[in-house]
Amino acid sequence: MGEEKSQQSGTTYRAVFDRSVRQPADFWLEQADLLDWHTAPTRGLDYDGAESWKWYPDGHLNITYQALDRWVKNGRGDQPAVIWDSAMTDQKVTYTYAELLDQVARLAAALRAQGIERGDRVLIYMPMIPEALIAMLAVARLGAIHVVTFGGFAPKEVATRLDDAQAKAVIAANGGIEPSRPIRYLPNVAEAIEMAQHKPQVVLVKQRPQIDDNIADFDSSWLDFDEQLTTHQPIDAVPVAATDPLYFLHTSGTTSKPKAVIRDHGGYAVSSAWSVPQVYDVAAGETMFVASDVGWVVGHTYIVYAPLIAGATTVVYEGKPVGTPDAGAFWRVASEHQAKMIFSAPTAYRAIRAADPAGEQWKKYDMSALENVFSAGERLDEDTYHWLAEVTGKPVVDHWWQTETGWPIVANMRGLDPMPMKPGSPSVPVPGYDVGVVNPLGEPLGPGNEGNIVIRLPLPPGAMVGLYGEPERFHSSYMAAFPGFYETGDTGYIDDDGYVFVLGRSDDVINVAGHRLSTGTLESVIADHPVVAETAVIGVADGIKGQKPVAYVVLTAGADITPEQLSKELVAKVRKDFGAVAAFRDVEVVSALPKTRSGKILRRTMRSIVEGEEFSAPATIDDPDVLESFAGQTRRWEI
Repeated sequence: MGEEKSQQSGTTYRAVFDRSVRQPADFWLEQADLLDWHTAPTRGLDYDGAESWKWYPDGHLNITYQALDRWVKNGRGDQPAVIWDSAMTDQKVTYTYAELLDQVARLAAALRAQGIERGDRVLIYMPMIPEALIAMLAVARLGAIHVVTFGGFAPKEVATRLDDAQAKAVIAANGGIEPSRPIRYLPNVAEAIEMAQHKPQVVLVKQRPQIDDNIADFDSSWLDFDEQLTTHQPIDAVPVAATDPLYFLHTSGTTSKPKAVIRDHGGYAVSSAWSVPQVYDVAAGETMFVASDVGWVVGHTYIVYAPLIAGATTVVYEGKPVGTPDAGAFWRVASEHQAKMIFSAPTAYRAIRAADPAGEQWKKYDMSALENVFSAGERLDEDTYHWLAEVTGKPVVDHWWQTETGWPIVANMRGLDPMPMKPGSPSVPVPGYDVGVVNPLGEPLGPGNEGNIVIRLPLPPGAMVGLYGEPERFHSSYMAAFPGFYETGDTGYIDDDGYVFVLGRSDDVINVAGHRLSTGTLESVIADHPVVAETAVIGVADGIKGQKPVAYVVLTAGADITPEQLSKELVAKVRKDFGAVAAFRDVEVVSALPKTRSGKILRRTMRSIVEGEEFSAPATIDDPDVLESFAGQTRRWEI
């Protein structure tokens, strides 16, 4: 839902943005004043003009001091820092800043007693419980490096990350809880350690009472998380160089060894402190509800570090958007905890819409504290955008970013200078990100011309500074194609007003009889049909045209239409709204689309299934049963 703005709208934004890209070192050095440094930096940036850069190269700090200690010292000790709301256990627990600091500092002491020091790597394997945040912050407090791996990941994936990071310790829970069943973690931990060539020296386990497994059943040397907290006294944060690694976060890596993105202490702390008020319009003392998982970059930045560095309250939600218990789960959490904003993936909103198309659940709650509804993770289709705006009556803010960037690339700056919304666009580049569109030769394209979206180097503070142990892969994956630019891997265009339109991953562009077509654009047309709750279009091999588009569609609850009639209407709609060049004729109705836990649709896996290729469930999958159901429902396409 857009809001009316004066003709001056965007003036402040433009001035800030221009300075951030013309004088990045000076601009970001000024933003460093948002933090309390151990040694304040005198230089904003060291950049070699190619592919290496360091933010705040002479600064020293510890990010947990910024997130915890300084707020306790400044009188916010009694303010809620973390609210854990578990729909799975019907528990709600609040930690004040003082309580959270105490827990983090005690666990850091326990880790130090086990030999964990600055620079060591610690793998964290936990569900959405407060101890996951405590573990991350405790590792960082020592200047060690955390490597968060989704709770429930298969042993092979955990072993891969143990070996890649050479992790000295593992912090795990004994299990997670899904709506259908508890998920046992300890068998996976034990098997992963057995599989891994590198063995951790210590394993700490948070034992949840809802899970039967006990550490005594697995290894007598494993330590009880809670006991460690009670037997150690709090310790201070270890000052580290601003350029020291804070964490490694592995990308999905469904086709090869996952890439371990490196994030630093200083740049990440500054971008976090700056982005919470500027992008999300949340101030110290206000509440953020980000419905994600700490296993994803969204959880790292906007559930854990950024809200705390900004002095806000962060809600940690253990549950689903629907079914725990209903499609009003997100609205209930936001209302109950007086969240100023909510942020989730488009697929979560589409699931809510499919279960409650009239938005009846929204009406049950007092949503007066909520000011903005944010979306990211996949492109927010215009139909879902309009539905959200109509149901909530709030500004719906799509924004675009990646694991590699760590925080938004393109957004409508709610705290800096909100601009009119354009459905289908996440709006304008965030200060610090000099975004452009180029053709395959790297030549700039003018407004409205689709091409490869790139970002001029250096990337701003908070973005990745490399890949752990793989400098050549860092170059080949992100820099080689367009020298002087970071290749985002997404295609799109920038319009005359400077708004960026992200159409999809470059590998989601299909070739139909020599015509390059964006599946994202086709999906937008199809999603506009009133009975379509969600859709994914993939290119299937075709002996005549090379590829043909096939739409997989999930219907809204109570939809009264036959698959034959829907197919007829969608084919006509695509021909009218997109054009005959799409050669679109195939529609398949399915009960659900397979997705990752961050809400991304597994298009590549879907394509393997329908083309009859061998496939396996990616480690990041949200619900393997959905993938199995999809495989059973869909037909195989012959070339």
